[in-house]
Amino acid sequence: MNAAPEDPLAREHAHLAASRAALRAMREDAQALDIRDVTANWVNAEVLQGQIDERIKALADLSHTPLFFGRLDFLHPVGAEEAEGGEGEQFYIGRRHVHDADGDPMVIDWRAPVSQPFYRASKKDPLDVGLRRRFGYTGGELTAYEDEHLTDTTEAEQVSRLLQEEIERPRVGPMRDIVATIQPEQDEIVRGGLGGSVCVQGGPGTGKTAVGLHRVAYLLYAHRERLARTGTLVIGPNRSFLHYIEQVLPALGELEVRQATVDDLVAHVEVRGTDDAAAAVVKGDARMAEVLRRALRSHVTMPQEAVVVVRGSRRWRVPAYEVEEIVRELLARDMRYGAAREALPQRIAHAVLVQMERSGEAPDDRVQDAVARNTAVKAAVKAIWPPVDPAKLVLRLLSDADFLAAHAEGLLAPEEQKAILWDKPARGVKSAKWSAADAVLIDEAADQITRTHSLGHVVLDEAQDLSPMQYRAVGRRCTTGSATVLGDLAQGTTPWATPSWAEALAHLGKADAVVEELTAGFRVPREVIAYASRLLPSIAPDLTEVSSVRQSPGSLVVRHAGDPAAPADPADTTEAVLAACVDSLRNEGSVGLIAADARVPALAEALRAAGLPYLDPGEETTPDTRLTLVPASLAKGLEYDYVVLDEPAAVLSGEPDERTGLRRLYVALTRAVSGLTVIHSAPLPEALATA
Repeated sequence: MNAAPEDPLAREHAHLAASRAALRAMREDAQALDIRDVTANWVNAEVLQGQIDERIKALADLSHTPLFFGRLDFLHPVGAEEAEGGEGEQFYIGRRHVHDADGDPMVIDWRAPVSQPFYRASKKDPLDVGLRRRFGYTGGELTAYEDEHLTDTTEAEQVSRLLQEEIERPRVGPMRDIVATIQPEQDEIVRGGLGGSVCVQGGPGTGKTAVGLHRVAYLLYAHRERLARTGTLVIGPNRSFLHYIEQVLPALGELEVRQATVDDLVAHVEVRGTDDAAAAVVKGDARMAEVLRRALRSHVTMPQEAVVVVRGSRRWRVPAYEVEEIVRELLARDMRYGAAREALPQRIAHAVLVQMERSGEAPDDRVQDAVARNTAVKAAVKAIWPPVDPAKLVLRLLSDADFLAAHAEGLLAPEEQKAILWDKPARGVKSAKWSAADAVLIDEAADQITRTHSLGHVVLDEAQDLSPMQYRAVGRRCTTGSATVLGDLAQGTTPWATPSWAEALAHLGKADAVVEELTAGFRVPREVIAYASRLLPSIAPDLTEVSSVRQSPGSLVVRHAGDPAAPADPADTTEAVLAACVDSLRNEGSVGLIAADARVPALAEALRAAGLPYLDPGEETTPDTRLTLVPASLAKGLEYDYVVLDEPAAVLSGEPDERTGLRRLYVALTRAVSGLTVIHSAPLPEALATA
């Protein structure tokens, strides 16, 4: 092997080239595997081949992605810090593990325990690290490095220049991973154990979404076998958001994590209708779970006649009062409706077996099963505990005022009952114009009948916007697993937005979850977040204002369109918005034009007339099309290098009340990573109008 070059950067280039060659060899080894002689049958062969194919995919070398982004030089051999003497070890930290032909590591997975000091070590606590090296890249090519000597206490600790550049790198395309820039407080959340649930309250730009996704990747690394059996799920607010984040986990080597919206989880019926705010709030209230429970159990009726079982020449009679005792016992146990219904024939059969034993017979389990399947027993069960279709149950509640009143008594006020009743009862499940909130009710009813399958871990993002019933829908997907809940109470824009994490976690079934607050901002410039935070006293006075580490003079522009002395003119605003978009496109990176939903059609027409191509939210930017037209209702969770915000007053007036409007505006103001331009001709909210 040739001697290593003396130039440090050349030496690192050589290690990068060798690591890429080793990764190719690992992939070729996986492709060359011959499983013909090691599989017993075609089923095993299919399963094994699928695992090999996934392994080959995971070993793909993404040329535009750095294979490693850091290096740790330890003072002592790892695991032997107390030993005297001994030369320290050196590890390169990257997105995946790479080893050479002898099995020696060339790149260590960022999730491995030995990688943790890369994120946690400091001059105050170096964690046995003498030197931490960060690498700078252009595309996939290594271009620079930067060293921190953690044992040198004569130098003050400084923010890494390469770290800052990576954070500020233009955001073209979908969301990127932050594996090279994870901060200590973020790393603590990422590496939390699988057994406990965690809730992350994080203001704009604190990286809460990225933390949640990296936590999934870490848990899959640390608990792969368990999560392979139980499954993982990432839940986002809408399809645009999921499309934006969908490349993060594959970039970290995790290809099998399902992503969905809450609507996807509860898609028992086709959603074709909508609710007004009053109806949606009531349907989303946790009290509806008890209304459904009462309605469901109302189908159970007490027996009026004995159950008579004929076997051969003998007749066995279970009196009505004894069957009633069995039914009342099952109701008292508060079992799921379906489980109790399945238990009832066995209980009746057991009563028959007791009589058989008393008469001198010696029946076994096969006899009990046969009795449970007896025609008379099946008929009795159908009459006493009939099967219930969850959609039909909800349909009746929403269509039949008397049925709803009977089961909502003491729970829902008359005006609340009236709010959720349909004006025109549907003829059947398929013809009903179900709303999204109705689908959640059906999911609740379905779970009360048959237990919902639980996953090992669920990540719930933008959680502040969920209703109590939606929290319950998510919670039953992780009853035996854990959850990572991500959100910002200040960004709650639904009429049913959660007032506190304690309440939300209780509905989720994770009341013991630890609540962590991220207050250090890394994405939004200090000037922009400080401007948006003027709204916090009105929308979330108890939250800590985000303190951004990025100071970027000139990143905020607030511009009045037209004549300030004249009445507001939408035409003036549109003209100024187009000019601001053109100015923003002169910079490198993505541009988001955010506007009130009602203003989007007019702006779309103006953009087309001006020859400015644009994308819809979630569509991937290209070098030729970097502008996205974003309705304010879809802006949450998205980020752009430069944002042009059209007419804040229109964003406010597009919401049902002032507080929701201010929260929607807070979201729109905090989507910019490099610069924000606010264009208005109507007066700004008082907090934003003051100097």
